[in-house]
Amino acid sequence: MKKTITIALASFMLVACGGGGDKKVDQSPKTQKENKNTQPNPTTPSTDNQVKKDGTSISTTIPSNLGAVYNSTNFNRYTSVKTPNGGSIHIVAQDKITNEQIIRCRNILKHYLTDFKGSMYGSDKSAIANNMAKNGAILALLNGQDDGSNPLSTKVTGQPLYQNEIQVEGGAWYMAQNYEHRDAAYEEILHLVHDKGIGVDGAGGSIGAAPEYQAKIREAQQNALTNNLWAIGTEASKITEWRNENSLSQEYLASVVDSYYGLWGAYTQSGSNGMWGMYVGKTREDTKTDDPMGYALMGQFFHPYITYNAQISASLNGNFSLKFDSLKPYTNHSRYLKDVTLLGSNNNSVSVNELDNIITGNSGINTVIFSGNSSEYDMSKSSDGTAIIIDNLGRDGKNKLYSIEKLQFNDKTMDL
Repeated sequence: MKKTITIALASFMLVACGGGGDKKVDQSPKTQKENKNTQPNPTTPSTDNQVKKDGTSISTTIPSNLGAVYNSTNFNRYTSVKTPNGGSIHIVAQDKITNEQIIRCRNILKHYLTDFKGSMYGSDKSAIANNMAKNGAILALLNGQDDGSNPLSTKVTGQPLYQNEIQVEGGAWYMAQNYEHRDAAYEEILHLVHDKGIGVDGAGGSIGAAPEYQAKIREAQQNALTNNLWAIGTEASKITEWRNENSLSQEYLASVVDSYYGLWGAYTQSGSNGMWGMYVGKTREDTKTDDPMGYALMGQFFHPYITYNAQISASLNGNFSLKFDSLKPYTNHSRYLKDVTLLGSNNNSVSVNELDNIITGNSGINTVIFSGNSSEYDMSKSSDGTAIIIDNLGRDGKNKLYSIEKLQFNDKTMDL
């Protein structure tokens, strides 16, 4: 058992103050603008720091039972999410996909499949995960972008997701909220969960593990389409295409989820809409007001915050804020993160939010930034250096810190 020592913050040494089928093609009315010369560099497959920190291996061996296209010529890394029935949801990656990107995609998949206790349809998601494994669900992470230039784009049988549309928390695309490299991971991975796990009603669909929830999704989708809440400005031919391939409900749900988790809050081409302007809800608050049926779907299945421990890119050099700040566009999304781990060795800081954060530092000198003065907080510290910081005024939640060297308050900065 850990020995716990209660310490008044004032006793710390004061230092300088400072401060329809698996494949879902992107049918949104955007123009492909991805710059092929700004792709993230690949990382060493099995020894990089983020793989060790994440605690789940990334293998360089591709299983032989996934299908002919999934071989070591086309893909060079493999990981999976294990399901309660002993099965696997497979993830394969090409050589230009970074390990940081692989880990984030796996984390998003695990987030969607994490039980949301007390919710109507997400309290026990084991049947959905099991159904995905039974149906042979595969997430294929492909080089480049969805412009037809990758020869595997028409050959993979799983859900494709492209290199240039996978952001990583703390990475350049994420911090800038670069919509030329729009974060499509939440959408495409949700399509996989929807098609192979939840299930889709109608022609060409497959009754899955959550038909009652799918009925609610369908009802909300039909209401949104009828009342011009979704597919706004979309050509009739495109809606017909979605209808013919029975992907209307999947595309609609992805639009709602994206806005619910703040992925369109920084989008400047529309002041009020999300998903390239085609969905009436730009933010979570907008969705609650403008599409009540869609908003209700969220609380019935999806956690209000991101459940995975976000692995903050080793490329970050500075501050990563979990607290919403209108001057930092990425915080439209990061505000819903709860737990983070800093990768690499840069001397970075993390600003906490109102959730009960778990923050793990890297090999550099790391600082955690709080909202108030030092006298407004209590702290307990274990003999192994783990600290718990509690805001007595209820602004910052209960924060558990590992490998953190400094605490920054409004009035002073202290060594931990």
